[in-house]
Amino acid sequence: MLKIPDAVAVVTGGASGIGLAFAKYWIAEGGKVLLADLSEDALRSARERLGASAEILVCDVTREADSHNLAQTAMDRFGRINLVAPFAGIIKDGLMLAPDRESGKVVAKMSLEQFRSVIDVNLTGVFLTVRECAEQMINHGTKGLICLVSSTGSLGTAGQINYAASKAAVSVMPKVITAEFFRRGVADRIRCVAVAPGYVATPILEGMNQKALARILEKVPIGRLIEPEEVAALVCELYRNEALTGDVYYIHGGLRLGSRG
Repeated sequence: MLKIPDAVAVVTGGASGIGLAFAKYWIAEGGKVLLADLSEDALRSARERLGASAEILVCDVTREADSHNLAQTAMDRFGRINLVAPFAGIIKDGLMLAPDRESGKVVAKMSLEQFRSVIDVNLTGVFLTVRECAEQMINHGTKGLICLVSSTGSLGTAGQINYAASKAAVSVMPKVITAEFFRRGVADRIRCVAVAPGYVATPILEGMNQKALARILEKVPIGRLIEPEEVAALVCELYRNEALTGDVYYIHGGLRLGSRG
């Protein structure tokens, strides 16, 4: 079992949502964190809340140079990376094609920018963060975990062809990365998993239409949203338990995409 005290986590998307909740939980367990996000103001606010165990870095995960700097900064400030948590993500929902209900003709369609920007952050950004941080972990003989974030949306949700595609791709990464590390003799030191939350109580959902939110909750057997701290607790357990690798772990309150069984 791995120990969290003094272990170093690199967290992208760390200034809010699941990333910030995880950083708070990790530090409470005795760990240290390098938080990365696009907003310097949001990062400074997060650091004030988290205290001296948190370092911050403005980072655009879609930029190769920024991702390289992220991993190098973690090594410069802490001397190691034990957990890679690429939690940065965005949504830009919309139908691929939207036919008019009366005429039957297409009146709107998802733009290339709308599709590509989600893929860039949610998939390319994850790849770059993992590649750069894992390189440092391998080269410095570190033991630890790469923990990705997929989603129940990876199973396919109407209006999210961009988001669902990005999360479906992320969900296969633990198997691929584990297999590659196994071939090269490092899978016993560096594991890779993914967590796949359902509807989580982040600002994105809390600010949505309450009637729509109520309809969502009707599909969740536990009758409420998942708390970010519950996701954080799962990630910490995945880090500790060295028998867990190469798979996706769902945390959705029993959600079955509308099915009641």
